[in-house]
Amino acid sequence: MQSPSRSLASRGRVRDEILADRRVVEDVVAAVHAQVPVYAALDDSRLPEVRAIAAWGVDRMLHLWATDGTLAPADLRRFRGIAAARAADGRPVQAVLRAYRVAATVLTDEVTARAGDLTAADGFALARVMLTALDTLSEEMATAYAATTEDLAGDRDRAQRLLLDDLIAGRHASAGALTDRSARLGVHLPDPYCLLVAEPTTEGGPDISYEEAAGLLAALGDRGTPLSALSTVRGSRAVLLLPAAAVHRAPAALDERTWRACAITGEGLDRVAVAHRLAADALDTAPAHAHRPGRVLTDADAHVLALLAGHPAATAEHIAHLVLGPLTEPDQRHLLQALTAYIDAGSATAAARALHLHPQSLRYRLRRILALTSRDPRDPWQRLTLDVARTIGA
Repeated sequence: MQSPSRSLASRGRVRDEILADRRVVEDVVAAVHAQVPVYAALDDSRLPEVRAIAAWGVDRMLHLWATDGTLAPADLRRFRGIAAARAADGRPVQAVLRAYRVAATVLTDEVTARAGDLTAADGFALARVMLTALDTLSEEMATAYAATTEDLAGDRDRAQRLLLDDLIAGRHASAGALTDRSARLGVHLPDPYCLLVAEPTTEGGPDISYEEAAGLLAALGDRGTPLSALSTVRGSRAVLLLPAAAVHRAPAALDERTWRACAITGEGLDRVAVAHRLAADALDTAPAHAHRPGRVLTDADAHVLALLAGHPAATAEHIAHLVLGPLTEPDQRHLLQALTAYIDAGSATAAARALHLHPQSLRYRLRRILALTSRDPRDPWQRLTLDVARTIGA
């Protein structure tokens, strides 16, 4: 087994050989030109820039590999600058990223051809450098493309919609990139947040407009104070990212418009895409009687619906806790017993008889259940969710 110093010396030898061979950069440019259609369409005036970027990339990757180094802030600035230029000239980000993957393959083949006394560990180190660089490059490119697109558009409202669209699609791979982008737009992403997905109760109507979504957002403000929030549209549905504290104003605003909605409040900012899928699926599958005036479907409803549809997004224990809340605590066991008896017996009188209680005592416990869970056992849909939760949580 080679010593670390000898291994690095071997990598240095290969690096020097490749850098001294001008053909390598030309092979990289030729491969990109041949395999990526957008680059094949470039005229001769643009190829020197591609060649210069290829030479820099080859040099940096080999240096990092030969020294066991890591990408420096200057490298990230260079990536962002390249991405901004490509966005400005209309080159798709997917094509740019593919060009870098093609270049990485050519460079790996060149190292293999000069392997000599390199070991498997040297090969693994090269793979690690390439994968790390491509991962970082992808994130920096996406962030810079978004920023440049927003700047070119010159439309702050549209840029904010694009931000929420990307969150819904799960296109942000790091918290840092998300923070940078929201700061550029002057947006403070609410944390904790509520993702509200709302739609008109009449089916088959036209898709709603961005103006309608923005109107709902304005209605959720506190006495005219604008919310630090985002809105966009998905077909016939408005999608709003709100401070979690604003969700209590949603029922009145929705009733005024004859809309229904699902509000997800239990997911982190890195899981907005998960929250949207939960809410959208809940609206797709919830029966009509689950929607009542003055009430919005919640995380608990969404998770119960996902469970009933056969694709649970959480554990049984978590779903039970979402629905039952404090009823799962030992000191509330008498309330859970009252709930069980009521569901099993079908009436307060029969449940009281089974528990040897006065009917008024049983009804008082049902009111306590409503106060603690925001779920009325007398309501058919809410009784079903309570029944599912107490069954799977038993």
